[in-house]
Amino acid sequence: MRILIVRLSAMGDIVHTLPVAENAHRAGVQVGWLVEKSYAGLLDGNPAIDRLFVAETRTWRWNPLRPSTRRGLQKLSEELEGFHPNFTIDAHGLWKSILVARLARAPIVSFGWRDRREPISGFWVDRPVRLDPAAVHIVDQNLLLLRSLGIPIVDAAPHASYLLARASAEADHFLATLTRPFALYHPGTARPEKAWGEERYANLAKRLACDRGLFPIVSWGPGDEARIARLLERLPEARVIPSLDLPGLARVIDAASLFVAGDTGPAHLADALGRPTLALFGRASGRRNVPERNRPYRGWAIRYDETTSVEEVAARAAEILDRIPRSPPAKGK
Repeated sequence: MRILIVRLSAMGDIVHTLPVAENAHRAGVQVGWLVEKSYAGLLDGNPAIDRLFVAETRTWRWNPLRPSTRRGLQKLSEELEGFHPNFTIDAHGLWKSILVARLARAPIVSFGWRDRREPISGFWVDRPVRLDPAAVHIVDQNLLLLRSLGIPIVDAAPHASYLLARASAEADHFLATLTRPFALYHPGTARPEKAWGEERYANLAKRLACDRGLFPIVSWGPGDEARIARLLERLPEARVIPSLDLPGLARVIDAASLFVAGDTGPAHLADALGRPTLALFGRASGRRNVPERNRPYRGWAIRYDETTSVEEVAARAAEILDRIPRSPPAKGK
């Protein structure tokens, strides 16, 4: 059997779809994955993926009449037809994903219109799957799609340690300049309402530096520049990681004694790398992403509101550091 997984973006969502590929590969299925070009580096080198296909849907949607768009779609269509999947799993569940999924000319397995963010797109699903209320976390929801094809689920936790096998001279150079041990803080988030706040991150970093000797390192992504500037005003001793590709970011995360972030892609990547992770979930964060779902994973989440103090978060960080010493290499290293 051959299946094509369509999960185009973003970082955390791709991480949460990794178990679909891993369990299919374990069952002897040939796996293809269609992803946005900007996130292809997150999947390149994954041993569970036999073919990686790249789309540029953002560019195509903004320039639908350009000849380059037509050529790009034609090339992708030929590549997908050449893979000849028996089924296409649309784990993205949007119009843009189901339209490119149709290019593979295979029956599409996905959630039906009642369980999609864009319900009308569900009418293009050939084999609709009902969302089980017991499948709260997005990983378990994704695995329902695979289970509907009769493929057994052996390991439901995402694993991304294959990224560490890829070289990153920039990351290695940066790591060579750092004071150890260090904690890595990622204050950015795509949705402002999910942010914990730069002042709190700064106070937490100072607390852990004093109590645990963890030097503060700051991670960031596109659009976080102003947030990072505000954080550095409060935490001038911190180092900021340079602009790195995704394997480079994984190498820095792997070297950290603790990774602290909100409900954002790097937090889920850190958890999938098997690093001690403290994810900060506010009221805007749902249960579908909570890392602690994957125990005995290393990640924990703490839910906060306006009454949650930095001392409470620091105590949870101390609990993680006390209970989880540096462990042997994670699966796949």
